[in-house]
Amino acid sequence: MIDHQKLLDSAGIDNLTADLKKFLNETRSRLKGCERRKFMAKVVMLMGRGGQIRSERELGWDRKTIIKGTKELASGIDCMDNFCGRGRYRVEQKLPNLLDDIKQIVEPVCQCDPTFRTTELYSPLTAAEVHRCLFEEKNYTHDQLPTVRTISNKLNQMGLRLKKVAKCKPQKKLHRQMKSSHMFTQQIESPMKPKG
Repeated sequence: MIDHQKLLDSAGIDNLTADLKKFLNETRSRLKGCERRKFMAKVVMLMGRGGQIRSERELGWDRKTIIKGTKELASGIDCMDNFCGRGRYRVEQKLPNLLDDIKQIVEPVCQCDPTFRTTELYSPLTAAEVHRCLFEEKNYTHDQLPTVRTISNKLNQMGLRLKKVAKCKPQKKLHRQMKSSHMFTQQIESPMKPKG
């Protein structure tokens, strides 16, 4: 194992040239997790006193990450990153009955495609109306309910398309020309010759 105290006692990196900065940042970007933090901590230790401030100012590194890396180096224990614990929970996890309540509101008014070309169901209700019904009929509060856009996404995931069903349009009747109109167009095209 490297003795980091000897690194501190040795001559530090005084001058960071543009090439050295580029090399350090490229190396850091290739590493992930605890390896990246340890590399950053080693570079800061090589810089000597005030290395954290210099690396933050000149290299654009985060001091909290550097501190975490120095603690990892000192203790020899790697900190595990909890990436899966980040982010938001899905609406279904916060409100487990929400999808069932949406189905109860939308399914009675669903219609299929009148031409039977697709198997998709169409709902004449908009996402804003579903949001309003959830508030009024299912007694959700405004703080509990997700946004209208989220409800629209959930309806799409459930296979419900939010658009009005086009009615079957009757076929247009073909306009037949009558004999008299046909004769009239012939007379216009070839005017009658005077008798004589």
